[in-house]
Amino acid sequence: MSAPKKPRGGNHDGAGCSRRSGKSARPGKKLVLVVIDALKPSMLERAIANGRAPALARIRRDGCYVDECVAAFPSVTPVCAATITTGAGPDEHWIPSMNWYHREEGRYVEYGSSFSASRQFGVLRSLTDTVYRMNAEHLNPDVETVYETLDDADVRTAGTTYLIYRGRHHHEVSNETALARIVTSTLFRRTIDGPRELFYADLYASRRTGCRGQLGMPGIRDQHTGCVGAYLVDNDLFDFMLFSLPDNDAWSHKNGPHAQVTSIANADRQLERLMHAAGGPDEFLDQYAVIVTSDHSQAAVEERIRLDRAFADFDVATRSASRSVGAEVALSPAQRAAMIYALDEERREEIVSRSVEVACGLEGMDLAMWLNGDGREEAVVRRRRAELRFAPGDGVEDDRGVRWDVEGDLSALRAEVQDGRFLCSEYPDALARIWSALNCPTAGDILLSAAPGYEFVDWGGADHVGGGSHGSLHRTDSLGALLWCGTGPASASARGRWSLRDVAPMVREHFGITDEAPGVGRGRKSGLGAD
Repeated sequence: MSAPKKPRGGNHDGAGCSRRSGKSARPGKKLVLVVIDALKPSMLERAIANGRAPALARIRRDGCYVDECVAAFPSVTPVCAATITTGAGPDEHWIPSMNWYHREEGRYVEYGSSFSASRQFGVLRSLTDTVYRMNAEHLNPDVETVYETLDDADVRTAGTTYLIYRGRHHHEVSNETALARIVTSTLFRRTIDGPRELFYADLYASRRTGCRGQLGMPGIRDQHTGCVGAYLVDNDLFDFMLFSLPDNDAWSHKNGPHAQVTSIANADRQLERLMHAAGGPDEFLDQYAVIVTSDHSQAAVEERIRLDRAFADFDVATRSASRSVGAEVALSPAQRAAMIYALDEERREEIVSRSVEVACGLEGMDLAMWLNGDGREEAVVRRRRAELRFAPGDGVEDDRGVRWDVEGDLSALRAEVQDGRFLCSEYPDALARIWSALNCPTAGDILLSAAPGYEFVDWGGADHVGGGSHGSLHRTDSLGALLWCGTGPASASARGRWSLRDVAPMVREHFGITDEAPGVGRGRKSGLGAD
């Protein structure tokens, strides 16, 4: 056999990181975690080469750069946001997708796939699930967010508008703006737990900053984050801040991922605002360490997949819980991923088998995945008629050092085994991501991943054909960018394969907290802790 392929570390210069990055952070050095939604590495590199992203260029020049950081699966924002803030996969943090079926409550949870999808389930219910229940009820209470870990260590935490915000500090609704007063007096009245300084759209604001978010409208969100962040830097109000820049994702959905240079340039301007508030790039990087990560990438979408039509012969649960009693399946499309729930437990095996056959016969379907056996002790992946079965074990080793027992047709994942190594470039970190997604207690019985160029139509009939999307296991929307400066390992080659699961540990380690330290809750174990 030939020698194993060397995993790509993704260094921008092929020789590790700069000396500046290799130094340990000086005592008391603050940390900013920047999340640029859907940041595509090739587009970041183009924006830097064109001079459109000087702040990101400076961070890359003085730090480390990974161009293949693997997203969680499904690679949609709620799942990836939970992984970024906890360091856990969906089997531990319990956020399964953008749309999912709540078995205990007998209803769909919709986090905002589109406005039309939210309308199908009720805009207020969708907003309540997204703004409140995701953090207070759906996110595993036994897994800590970085906010909770750092709050317990008396680190001054701060956060801008982000899906996962759970911390130790109580926050009342804001009444700073007229728009906020109208909304919070009629719809949003709850107290929430977040970081010490929290700014969530205009709904929550721990201080009067004069910044306006227009309730999180696309195109305004990055500006609101930049305004708030500059205020916090100017007034020295945090040791750790999550700096969320989501507008790149909305722009890419509409215009396609290859139009990202414009939206990356807009995000970069908000980073420049932070630097200027500290006195300029040199002064900023002397006082602050920085981690920049995307939550996922995006892929171009040319065709749509209609699950509703494919399952016309099934009794499908609808948006009405009362009318869904006795339904066979629930369907949860989520951009380039989808889930199918078998609702009749006595007929589960039959329903799963029938559903897999229907799904695999659809044009544009790439992978179907499910757990096999009464104890559901092994995962099965089907691509066309090729099937691969696997489970944690003592067999082949993946890029992150985790071992698996694998049987069946490797072509199901276009994989190969060389010298005991499981190599799968088409679907990065495939086995761990699939296993984690399938073992999420709120996930469907079957997970689906669309082929490149395809997207599942959501419950509102919306799609992004002609633009971009994400969610699949495929490398096109699963590999994002990761940069760090003034913190973290001295070289990007410290890992053979970087993942979103590495971000939270890097944040904790910056403040001298390890995952083995008391107070760092890790929830249920998946057996994949070899990171």
